[in-house]
Amino acid sequence: MSSSVAERLARKTAKRPTSKQVRLKLVYVDFWSAVKVSFLAGLALAIIGIVATFLLWTVLTQTGVFKQIAELFQSIGGQSQSGLLDAVGLGNVMSFAIIVGILDLIVVTALGAVVALLYNLSVKITGGLLVGFTNN
Repeated sequence: MSSSVAERLARKTAKRPTSKQVRLKLVYVDFWSAVKVSFLAGLALAIIGIVATFLLWTVLTQTGVFKQIAELFQSIGGQSQSGLLDAVGLGNVMSFAIIVGILDLIVVTALGAVVALLYNLSVKITGGLLVGFTNN
């Protein structure tokens, strides 16, 4: 009787669980969903860019890099330091970063819409993107 129990246990461990596979074909991307996702991605990139600009400006100001560059320009050209320091002030730098962030938001959103449209048009030729999933 003990051999039959051992045989049953050996058979149970020898069996491998079967993995199920699902294959799906992506044949349509909803235009408005793509626009919404690309808008959120553009917004995230814009916020990252603005924060990174502020942090970089803060580090360069605290380390005195702008003053050293202004002194270098003054020794070369003979112009006053205040012109360069006014040009790289926090207000000007952040205004530029915000404008670039807004342009980035518009461009990324438009690219997302264009990619969705191009994918939906190319599906008619290619048949779509085949994606496979398993439960492993």
